[in-house]
Amino acid sequence: MTSVSGSLIGICIPVFFLALLLKQVFAVNLGIFPAFGRQDTGINATDVTGFAVLDGILTGELDAAWDAIMHLILPSVALASIPLAVIVRMTRASVLEVQDEDYVRTAEAKGLKRSVVRSRHVLRNAMLPVVTAVGLLTGSLLSGAVLTESVFSFGGIGSFIRTAIDGRDYPVLVGFIMFIALIYVLINLLVDLAYSLIDPRVRVH
Repeated sequence: MTSVSGSLIGICIPVFFLALLLKQVFAVNLGIFPAFGRQDTGINATDVTGFAVLDGILTGELDAAWDAIMHLILPSVALASIPLAVIVRMTRASVLEVQDEDYVRTAEAKGLKRSVVRSRHVLRNAMLPVVTAVGLLTGSLLSGAVLTESVFSFGGIGSFIRTAIDGRDYPVLVGFIMFIALIYVLINLLVDLAYSLIDPRVRVH
């Protein structure tokens, strides 16, 4: 019931409202995480790849890497909340459906351990629709980044696209749409490869 309730809450709350709520509670009230930006203004990290965490690790500036991680936590939680809620509900529904299949009952009748039945027969067969959902939701994260980055003033692709929309920079918008399309194609390719690992019948066909 806890997972169902949590997933329902995650689906119902808009991503921008959750981002504002997390910012108010954990950044403003409790002061655990930073409220905005990619790094504190007092940190002068060496820019190597453009990824603050990776740059801090490569250059040995671990304080800068840790600061970048702290700035990533709240935006990441806000951005992943809705996809995670959908995945939890779909996984639960898929597992409940597979548990009633004849091959699961046959495996239990053979005397296999419950852990073996769940991992080899239930979970593996229940993962097919979940993998599909994960692939689609991963691509949708890029659209949610626009709102999330705006709330946290996090300079990234979302803020870049918002600026392009405000300035009616159509070449940038067209390039972004093409980039999203490429991401979806690559994700669907990875999903098809994952199918072949999960379901042997896919490899046969």
